[in-house]
Amino acid sequence: MLLRTEHLTKDYGRFRALDDVNLEIGPGEVFGLLGPNGSGKTTALRLLLGFLRPTTGSASIAGHDCWHDSVAARRHVVYLPGELRLYENMTGRQLVTFLGRLRGQPVNARLEQLAQRLDIDLDRPLSQLSSGMKRKVALIQVLVPHAPLLILDEPTNTLDPTMRDELLSQLRRARDEGQAVLFSSHVLSEVEQVCDRVGILQHGRLVHLQEMAELRDSRLIHARFAQPPNGQPMLPGLQEREQKGNEVTWEYTGPLPPVLDWLARQPLEDLRVQPLGLAPIYHRYHGAQAS
Repeated sequence: MLLRTEHLTKDYGRFRALDDVNLEIGPGEVFGLLGPNGSGKTTALRLLLGFLRPTTGSASIAGHDCWHDSVAARRHVVYLPGELRLYENMTGRQLVTFLGRLRGQPVNARLEQLAQRLDIDLDRPLSQLSSGMKRKVALIQVLVPHAPLLILDEPTNTLDPTMRDELLSQLRRARDEGQAVLFSSHVLSEVEQVCDRVGILQHGRLVHLQEMAELRDSRLIHARFAQPPNGQPMLPGLQEREQKGNEVTWEYTGPLPPVLDWLARQPLEDLRVQPLGLAPIYHRYHGAQAS
């Protein structure tokens, strides 16, 4: 396993920022870490990078402890922080080249390909770039090296919709090339598009792990009847979520024909079937704080 945490916990005095987190991420996987501000996402990433010492528990990357052997662990990682601090006296090209040399990985032809895809002039000084353009330079310095693990903190901040889609495409490419990606976000739609698994943090605890393949096979079924239905179909994977008078909402994982066959025999007035998505699961823990 490329990344592993065991009972990872971080306290600040009496405040517990991260509480007993157990997680594993393997090569060729995109993992999304979800939660609102203050849920522990950034603390978790900083512990993995060796910027913070855990109060109890441990984290390791490629077998190297993230605190006691942090330099060796970070050799396997590229990192994009949520708040950028770049060398403003450099151009984008100089920055990416400089960071590549520090890693012992000279810049290759992928630099020009990414600059074209992200529509940025790498020869302009960073001091003359907008925050969105600086974010593109930072993304390029993460995507050019072929590190085993990419750790990204809110990577789509300040990106327009077109560039956000391009970044998600690049993350899929990284996964297909065997790299692991861990990124934090509160934007459910982008997580649904690209992640293989998702973890939801609440008050520092990892309260839910979700395989996205399972979720993509799940649906919400909203039905309105002329009169209250007589029972409901007894099908595996069907769970009543809400009933108000003549209206019923189910969560369902399974083939649609058996449900539709039962509904066709009922006094049905209206029917809506939609993908379940992450929002209902997220709302269990964070109410309406999802984007």
